[in-house]
Amino acid sequence: MNKCIFIGNLTRDPEIQTTGNGVSLCRFSIAVNRTYQNANGERETDFINIVTWRGLADNCSKYLSKGSKVCVVGSLQNRSYEDKDGNKRYATDIVAEDVEFISSRGQGDATAMPASQPATRTKKVSELQPVDDGDDLPF
Repeated sequence: MNKCIFIGNLTRDPEIQTTGNGVSLCRFSIAVNRTYQNANGERETDFINIVTWRGLADNCSKYLSKGSKVCVVGSLQNRSYEDKDGNKRYATDIVAEDVEFISSRGQGDATAMPASQPATRTKKVSELQPVDDGDDLPF
């Protein structure tokens, strides 16, 4: 089974691209603290590359920004490529199946809902209108 779960903060703004077939692709990276401390008593941080596709990619590029806290669920993918000098390079990415937006809108400009749901505007209690439900209760 190839399943990864990470919680961290975006290290940079997401980058959105479109493939030749018109499919959205979004790349970003998150900083994830390790649970243990090094010899100096400091926690080390890993930087994880994340890739999202289609609607999830569109939502991530629209609602996430540098500093946003997210929970990413996905699978590990290794790939290799040649750089401009002809050297073979290797990269490891997490291909996200789900991205939960943990930060509130004021904290990193992300919503507090999953990326697969549309954003809705919340209203203050003083802005809400009373609902006339009459006396006809369905039970």
